[in-house]
Amino acid sequence: MIENQHNKSFLKKIFGTDRKFFSNNSISELIMWVLIIFAVRTFIFGLYQVPSGSAETTMLIGESFVADKLTYWFRTPRRGEIISLNDVTFKYSTNPIKRWWQNYVWGPTNVTKRLIAIPGDVIEGKIEDGKTAVYLNGKKLDEPYLNQYPLVGVYGLDPKERAREVERENFKYVRNGDLTIDELQNKSSEFAIRQALESMRWKTYDPSKPFNKQPFYNLEEKLLIRNAKGKLELRWPGTPLPRHKECEKGKNYWTRSDKSYDEFYIELGPNQYWGMGDNREGSYDCRAFGPINGSLIHGKMVFRIFSVDSGYSWMIFHLLLHPIDFIKRIRWSRCLQFVR
Repeated sequence: MIENQHNKSFLKKIFGTDRKFFSNNSISELIMWVLIIFAVRTFIFGLYQVPSGSAETTMLIGESFVADKLTYWFRTPRRGEIISLNDVTFKYSTNPIKRWWQNYVWGPTNVTKRLIAIPGDVIEGKIEDGKTAVYLNGKKLDEPYLNQYPLVGVYGLDPKERAREVERENFKYVRNGDLTIDELQNKSSEFAIRQALESMRWKTYDPSKPFNKQPFYNLEEKLLIRNAKGKLELRWPGTPLPRHKECEKGKNYWTRSDKSYDEFYIELGPNQYWGMGDNREGSYDCRAFGPINGSLIHGKMVFRIFSVDSGYSWMIFHLLLHPIDFIKRIRWSRCLQFVR
């Protein structure tokens, strides 16, 4: 009894009450806060981290943004805005409850594109004098936001180092007589190159600056892809891209060419939008998957909070595991900025 009173007195000192920590009131408050956070995140603003380079150099991989979700409850999206939307290619459920869950709780990934055309517009892609051009309602677009730098192919892992790892992992087959040293080396090299190509990304590259002083990404020279002549594998701005694998002949009516990803024609219907990446040579967008249904658009990017050239999908792991390297990779000049 005395011990019980002592415990109650202790609780009063610490919490100002002798209520149980998980009282009905506490649970109600927790539920209330969860609902408030959900409402703010769903209907007012969202936080996003850029996973791909489709919007370079407006948005770089590893940058964090605030998206305004409130505005689109009062008006429709406008041309030129950088929108956030649910993945167009995701297989959405026809069940209304499950569809609601997919839209607001757990489902498709978020995608970011710049709105080029809105319902009722005619949008056309052409190739003129070997360069791509976009026409909106018959007028050629001036697009100053496009990435003006070439893209360089970058391996996600070093094929030589990976080949040595594979050799060490499989040397037992040489000892057993199943493989010769030469066969092991050849197979390891082939496997490593295949893995490296699967991990390859196109990244913005400024040819006027050395690799260790690039303004956008830290480019390790050993990971850069070169052709048979030893020159860097580059994609230059305005270069027509080959037809995307999803633009199969006869499947997508907006495409006009069996060869190029950049030749298309579409008259947008009600609630249809056309979005493209600012990094045209490295963007998967409406040229491949067609018009965007307006119901999938849920916000517009307005403010860049933070920018770091991190190879980690969760930056907190980079900070905890390699804090000094993380600080060195922060792009200080790109933090705390409005975006257009």
